Amino acid sequence: MLLEIVSPEASLFKGEITSISVPGVDGSFQILNNHAPIVSLLQKGTVSITAPSLEFSKEGAALFTKVDDQNYTLLISSGTLEMKDNKVIVLVD
Repeated sequence: MLLEIVSPEASLFKGEITSISVPGVDGSFQILNNHAPIVSLLQKGTVSITAPSLEFSKEGAALFTKVDDQNYTLLISSGTLEMKDNKVIVLVD
């Protein structure tokens, strides 16, 4: 599935992933390929991304932490997520 992470300052990431876990306001949840459409508010916490390989934008590279070869994390203070047609868009602060 395609993931795009955007902040007010720049586009931080755009690429193919296998899963994403986010801190929803009602608890953390994970999205996998072919997930049902969803819109959710996000709270302060960690966004975890799993993908075979990731390439970050110049602006975003310093914000992500590498856990291992296929897992990365991003700390956010709040945001919004939309999943539709195997495309996830995350707007973060």
